[in-house]
Amino acid sequence: MNLAERLNEDMKQAMKDGNKFRLQTIRMVRASIKNQEIELRRPLEDNDTLNILSRELKQRRDSLEDFKRGGREDLVSNVTAEIEIISEYLPRQLTEEEVKAIVVQTMQETGASSKADLGKLMGALMPKVKGIADGKLVNAIVQQSLQ
Repeated sequence: MNLAERLNEDMKQAMKDGNKFRLQTIRMVRASIKNQEIELRRPLEDNDTLNILSRELKQRRDSLEDFKRGGREDLVSNVTAEIEIISEYLPRQLTEEEVKAIVVQTMQETGASSKADLGKLMGALMPKVKGIADGKLVNAIVQQSLQ
């Protein structure tokens, strides 16, 4: 069962269970997927669907930070729940230690040793961690490693 089919089945289950919040979240994600399919004029593959899920998750994490700064606890709880639901469909995220290990390995492969090599290092690193590590975390670890 591919990811789009799984989302569809989970949407049906949420309808049966009467879980309106989960249903609403899955519908928002499916709408983003459908919009991308229309834009590309073809059905999406799992990799494309994962990219959309990652984008949706990133949007919600950014919103979460803004809501916390604004003191909107009602919206914080909603966005946190949406993040949990969307995260179920993404691969397991790498821990900070795992990301550090990949950064060190990639630094050795590329020979990066200073801030001038940041672009080269990030260019080699991001394909390795795409979809399984948060870009902000990766960037922070790379910045720290290049000092």
